Amino acid sequence: MIKILFVCHGNICRSPMAEFVMKQKVKKLGLEKEFEISSAATSTEEIWNGVGNPVYPPVKKLLAKNGINCSEKRARQMTKADYDHYDLLIGMDNFNIRNMMRIVKSDPAGKIKLLLDFTDNPGEVADPWYSGDFEATWRDVNAGCDGILFAYKSK
Repeated sequence: MIKILFVCHGNICRSPMAEFVMKQKVKKLGLEKEFEISSAATSTEEIWNGVGNPVYPPVKKLLAKNGINCSEKRARQMTKADYDHYDLLIGMDNFNIRNMMRIVKSDPAGKIKLLLDFTDNPGEVADPWYSGDFEATWRDVNAGCDGILFAYKSK
């Protein structure tokens, strides 16, 4: 089983989008039992009194438009223990990677990667919270998830 944790700043836009897109792709391939997929934040900005905020409404709407239900998802912060539990910890941008390293202290197993490193166009997934371009994020997330699956199937 491969365990994947997608990570962004608040866990309400990019990382839950990646979590649910990847879950949908894995399900379509009949590989649900071969993957554990979740998402988390590097910050606590979307967590109030121990309760995480739901997925940002425009992301939730885009996922629903594509047949994906994320209504139960609540933001949570990544922990140092996540490093031991997950095989891949995938950040959306370099700021996420820096904060992930702050949380885990080191990456001796090389588990921390950028999502778009799994594509032919490495780089950062733009944050739709600031850009407002949820479709571009959707395309990047899909390409990154496809790349992870290609890497998995190639092993």
